[in-house]
Amino acid sequence: MANAAVGAEPEGRGGLGTVRNAVRLLELLGEGPAFQQLSDLAERSGMSLPTVHRLLRSLVLADLAVQDPQSSRYGLGPELTRLAGHYLARLPLLGALGPYLSPLHDELSTTLYVVTLVHGEVVYVDRVDGPSAGPYRDTHRVHPALSTASGRLLAARAEDTAWQQALALTDDPEQAEAVRSRADWAAAPWLAVAPSDPTLHPEVAVPVIDGRGNAVAALSAAVADPDAEGNKAVAASLSRAARAAGRTLSHV
Repeated sequence: MANAAVGAEPEGRGGLGTVRNAVRLLELLGEGPAFQQLSDLAERSGMSLPTVHRLLRSLVLADLAVQDPQSSRYGLGPELTRLAGHYLARLPLLGALGPYLSPLHDELSTTLYVVTLVHGEVVYVDRVDGPSAGPYRDTHRVHPALSTASGRLLAARAEDTAWQQALALTDDPEQAEAVRSRADWAAAPWLAVAPSDPTLHPEVAVPVIDGRGNAVAALSAAVADPDAEGNKAVAASLSRAARAAGRTLSHV
């Protein structure tokens, strides 16, 4: 393909390249504003306008994407919500952690999060709100992994490919520090980080380790101060729940 950029693949009709290019468009739709122009998607993907238009038309027919009738721009579709619901309903991780979240919430009296690492970003797949959650619920959060305590724990423990994906989403000035800190993060039993977004709470996070020794998720709690002395006790409570869930996952 004459104008193909890195990430775009030549495609035979119905072939693997077609699928990968369609997935790439879905990723781009998820990265930008809610609705995006066809020409912008073509430029960012490195694919030709006719190719992008054909793929988007197929995605719209499958409800994986939608087209705004007024602006003709494209956005993610409702079918993704349905598929995500089915995926989460079957996720062993949530079943393993579920019995421990309510008692942990009662003990800590703060908002709890279950976090996974996907393609360099952390996805908040479950939460239990604390009494000070405030009027605005930051649901369905996705952040660059290395900007969060959970993401640092998970990415540092992951294979090099996953680590590089997380590193690629980090600003240049922070990449060198992340590289220097990887070994410390991978060995840390817990971390506390204040996000750059002032509307978000600092969090204390611990890894959830399965029976094979893999960090499959992180369990985190909102705290007032990432440097508070009491965070060690919060981490200890989180770790007990994470270890219990990890033992359950060993038998799944």
